[in-house]
Amino acid sequence: MNHQSVAFKNTQFPFPPHLHHSTPIPSRLLFAFSLHPNKTITKSPYSAFSCRGFHTPLLNHPSSSFHSSNASKPAAVKTVDVATLGNLCVDIVLNVPKLPPPSPDSRKAFMEQLSSSPPDKQYWEAGGNCNMAIAAARLGLKCVAIGHVGNEIYGKFLEDVLQAEGIGMVGMSEETDVLNAPSSSYETLLCWVLVDPLQKHGFCSRADFSKEPAFSWMNTLSEEVKRAIKRSRILFCNGYDFDELSPHMIISAVEYTVEVGTSVFFDPGPRGKSLLSGTVEEQKALEHFLRMSDVLLLTSDEAESLTSLVDPILAAQELLRKGNRTKWVVVKMGPKGSILITKSGITCASAFKVKIMDTVGCGDSFVAAIAYGFIHNIPLVTTLAFANTVGAATAMGCGAGRNVATLKQVVELMETPDLNEDDKFWNELLREHLDSQEVTFLSKMVLNGSNGRMKHVTLQKVVSELLPKLKSSQLEGTLSS
Repeated sequence: MNHQSVAFKNTQFPFPPHLHHSTPIPSRLLFAFSLHPNKTITKSPYSAFSCRGFHTPLLNHPSSSFHSSNASKPAAVKTVDVATLGNLCVDIVLNVPKLPPPSPDSRKAFMEQLSSSPPDKQYWEAGGNCNMAIAAARLGLKCVAIGHVGNEIYGKFLEDVLQAEGIGMVGMSEETDVLNAPSSSYETLLCWVLVDPLQKHGFCSRADFSKEPAFSWMNTLSEEVKRAIKRSRILFCNGYDFDELSPHMIISAVEYTVEVGTSVFFDPGPRGKSLLSGTVEEQKALEHFLRMSDVLLLTSDEAESLTSLVDPILAAQELLRKGNRTKWVVVKMGPKGSILITKSGITCASAFKVKIMDTVGCGDSFVAAIAYGFIHNIPLVTTLAFANTVGAATAMGCGAGRNVATLKQVVELMETPDLNEDDKFWNELLREHLDSQEVTFLSKMVLNGSNGRMKHVTLQKVVSELLPKLKSSQLEGTLSS
């Protein structure tokens, strides 16, 4: 297949941008620059420009409807449920006549053309860790986004979006960082999501042309950032943090998080595989994450890439064995469902049958629900079922950011649930593990009970326990609807 090219006419858009609402469009932390439907080049998704840091005080939220039992510090200290680390970006989704050409010089010229005139705001959306923060806030969790955005229109857009969702913001830079940083490294990170007439996607970012992390000028955790981490029950991080922060900064954040009794959630994402063959510093930082995280969240492919084990359960058990603090390893199995592995057992839940419009943001929504179950000490099988529901509810919409599922949509789906059960798949996956560990399985079966080491929990039981609590929270106005 020949590479596609673009003719440059001027510094403005030579075409009217339009969105494809009927086509799933990848957004969030886009790391690939794709010119073929089945070929990607792993790259950072971000652009680095020039601007100042920001700080917005943490918001005061109403208390959650459930009592938190996982906090390791007094309740008065842990006033935030989830903090996200870095990874704040703006996705700009545009329809283009042709995807960018493959050569670096041509691609850079294309990027400069796109950046010369900001498109209408209707094509902007909050991306990156904003997805997880918004999803968590809509489930009633108190959230704060820790990161850097610029003092320009894109940074103001992100601030406004998060503020409207009730999410606090804390800037990651000290004044000394601002003064010493080059002017080219301070604007809000952008990801251009491009769609051609054949509905192929191309992803562009200025960070594609930089070997250094976007915010390599950042050297220390500010006192404001430390206070935000200390006040939080969970710090959520993902592999795309490495595109912004130096390995030294990442390790510092993890070490401080552990020191102050905040739980670490880590989702390596597709970056996990590339980090394994990255610099020595990147490999050490990744290893530190895997050892020190309380909860690891991966797809089955990502679990295999990190352990070289095809069986997702064996891979998860290997990560548990190597982890110093790891309590849960959650493996996302796509349309099959999900698995949660602890040192004492295996919990499985089939996915929900829904009409999928767009899978963008589903993983972030899923993580938000896992955090909800972890914080509120909800039974593991209920936590998985809830996470599958929230992810499925997001898949029924279009896009991430402000398009992730609301509680109202989650409740509606739970009122008419239908599991996508695949007995053959689960029997083959679990057969070798039934003799060694107890397995809890969410099923449609009418009766609860055990068959050997297999414990069945009905979907009806899970829904009947969780749905009233969610509806009550919705009526109280503590959750977004």
